[in-house]
Amino acid sequence: MDAVTENFDLFLSGYWTSLKICLIALIGSLVIGTIIAAFRVSPVAPLRWAGTTYVTMVRNAPLTVLLFFFAFGLPEIGIRGSYWLFGISALIIYTSAFVCEALRAGINSVSSGQAEAARAIGLPFVATLREVILPQAFRTSVPPLGSVLIAMFKNSAVLGAFGVGGDLFSVSETLTSARGYAATPVLVGVAVGYLLITLPAGAFLAFLERKTAILR
Repeated sequence: MDAVTENFDLFLSGYWTSLKICLIALIGSLVIGTIIAAFRVSPVAPLRWAGTTYVTMVRNAPLTVLLFFFAFGLPEIGIRGSYWLFGISALIIYTSAFVCEALRAGINSVSSGQAEAARAIGLPFVATLREVILPQAFRTSVPPLGSVLIAMFKNSAVLGAFGVGGDLFSVSETLTSARGYAATPVLVGVAVGYLLITLPAGAFLAFLERKTAILR
């Protein structure tokens, strides 16, 4: 394991970069996924159509295709930016479609009487969704949302192949290709780095699931 011990600072830097990518993508996908879920249950038909189209197109496209589109397709139509921005944006867009569907299932599990009671006291749709429906839907959606977010953490490794430098995947390429270290110990170090992201996240989500189960 000399490859790990001799380059521990590089692994640590890659770990923090990967963690930063995961946190940014986590916040972005939750925000966009919640908005799209609101579109999908909206009483306004064009918004429902837009939400359905978004989810159908994004969820059925492979992540690598979406990354290629952002990295190489957008510059062709005049939209330019760094691979860092394009990579994280693609990961957020991709994950938000799955977040949307997990939340929509939670929204559909809320009793229709809740929405009817909110309308009876004069709350508009947006206020009903924000104050009554979504708080209950988030609690119900914790298990599927947890699975989606853990998958997103693992999918973040793909970004390294598209020029998002400094993450754990890039560390493995640097050490095996440029410095000639054996692949096995390097990949073990990278795998441990990702486990240090996913295992605490999974433990926190399990704790959150237990707490929300008591509240329901």
